[in-house]
Amino acid sequence: MKQDTFNQFCSIIYERSGISLGDKKEALVAARVGKRTRQLGLDSIEDYLIYVQKDGTGDEIIHLLDAISTNVTYFFRETEHFNAITQCFLEWLSHGKRTFRFWSAGCSSGEEPYSIAITLLEALLNRPLPDIKILATDLSTKVLTTASAGIYDSKKVENLPETILRKYFVSDNNEYHINDSVRSLITFSRLNLSAIPFPMNGPMDMILCRNVMIYFDQPFRKQLISEYHRLLKPGGYLLVGHSESLTGLINGFKTIAPSIYIKI
Repeated sequence: MKQDTFNQFCSIIYERSGISLGDKKEALVAARVGKRTRQLGLDSIEDYLIYVQKDGTGDEIIHLLDAISTNVTYFFRETEHFNAITQCFLEWLSHGKRTFRFWSAGCSSGEEPYSIAITLLEALLNRPLPDIKILATDLSTKVLTTASAGIYDSKKVENLPETILRKYFVSDNNEYHINDSVRSLITFSRLNLSAIPFPMNGPMDMILCRNVMIYFDQPFRKQLISEYHRLLKPGGYLLVGHSESLTGLINGFKTIAPSIYIKI
């Protein structure tokens, strides 16, 4: 890929998604853009760049961002976070709270929001089901299709306890379908995290934005965290990935534990 072509793709991707691609990502961009180029029957990556630039519908930029986005996830990733969710939820219940709003920002193929829902249902035991709503958003239409379907092959669930599989999944040959008690708590929607301010008003009890901000530069991270602060209720929680540092960015938040912050 020519350097100018790579730079133009980087500019388009940053402007439309906030994803910042450095020089080390040139091979990744070339491979993924090349695949899309072949799917469209175009002769070269440069032709695809022109195709994206001239597409007045905006549909192709979605395909481009789908191709560039990296989606690696699994059920109950970073277990400490789900222990924290259980602890917070039980504390809120003990104080009489009956309405709960969670947001999985960057939900990928759905394992995170489904893990949140299962964690809350497990914590309830025999208590009546309160008003729980989990918003699950992602930039990629491709992974949202998978997430909404809630169907996973056996490899995706191989590390889940048998008790969880029996309670919250329906087995069909080599596939496992999320059951309705979990699905009913979640709304999936496409959202571009670069489109600040977001359309929702909050207040949210907890926002999970894990292993997402590593793709953004520092100025955009600052904007994003400020928007999360706006949407969270006082005493609400922001959870980020363990590899993500918010040093110098968490005005209005207090650190509770590594990667767990509370709005003050």
